[in-house]
Amino acid sequence: MLKGKNAIITGARTGIGKAIVELFARNGANIWACIRNPDPEFQNYAESLAAVNKVWIDTICMDLADETSVNTAAKEIMKKKKSIDILVNAAGTVGENRLFNMTRISEMRRVFEINFFSEILLIQNISRVMMKQKSGVIVNIASVAGIDGDPAQLEYSASKSAFINATKKLAIELGKDGIRVNAVAPGLTNTKMLDAMSQETEARTIDRTIMKRRAEPVEIANVVLFLASDMSSFITGQTLRVDGGM
Repeated sequence: MLKGKNAIITGARTGIGKAIVELFARNGANIWACIRNPDPEFQNYAESLAAVNKVWIDTICMDLADETSVNTAAKEIMKKKKSIDILVNAAGTVGENRLFNMTRISEMRRVFEINFFSEILLIQNISRVMMKQKSGVIVNIASVAGIDGDPAQLEYSASKSAFINATKKLAIELGKDGIRVNAVAPGLTNTKMLDAMSQETEARTIDRTIMKRRAEPVEIANVVLFLASDMSSFITGQTLRVDGGM
C-alpha cells in the first residue's frame, strides 16, 4: 500500500509508533524512525526489519522536549534531499495519575511541549517540503481523551484536544498544496502509557467499551496505514476514533 513512499514516524521505539514502523515497512515504505535517544537494540531491530522488507530505515534521534533537537532532526532528514510523502506524529507522553489541583503548571507545560508544540514544530518544518512537492500526508495520533476528556489528567486530554483542533486547521491551510491531514484517536491501548492509569480507571474504561478489551498497537497502526495510503485519498481534516465502541 505504500511501496516507494518515504515516511517519518515519531515515537518509533515502542508502542503504537513501533507498530506503525513494522506495518509501514511491510507495506513497502522507507522510514525515518524517530526515537529520543540512541538505542543499539532498536538500531539492530530496524536494520533487520529493513532487510526483510527490502526498504531502508534510518534512525533519527529527536527529543520532543527540546525545540533545538526537533529542528536539528528535521534538518538532518531534509538534508537527504528525498521526497517526504508521509509524516506520522505518534510520539507522546502522559503524566502521573493526578487531579488538576495536584498537578504543577510546569508538568502541564512539559506534557504540552511533547504532545503538541514539538509535533506542530515538526509539521512546520516538514510541511514546507510537502508544499514544494504539492503532495503529502500527515497523520496525528490524538486520543479519545482529547474528545471525551480524561477523569484525572487535564494536561493530557487538553494537549490531545489541541492536536485534534490543529489537525482541522492544518487540513484547511495545507489542502491547497495537495497535503491531507488527519488524526487517529485511540481508546485504551496496550502500551506503557497505561502504567500511569489506575487499575480502577482502566477497568471502568474497559467496561464502557462495546468490545470489553484494550486495543493492541497494531489495531491502531492499521488505521494509520489506511489514512497514509491512497485508499483514503478523499479524506482530510478528520479525527477517526479507534476505541472499541466507547
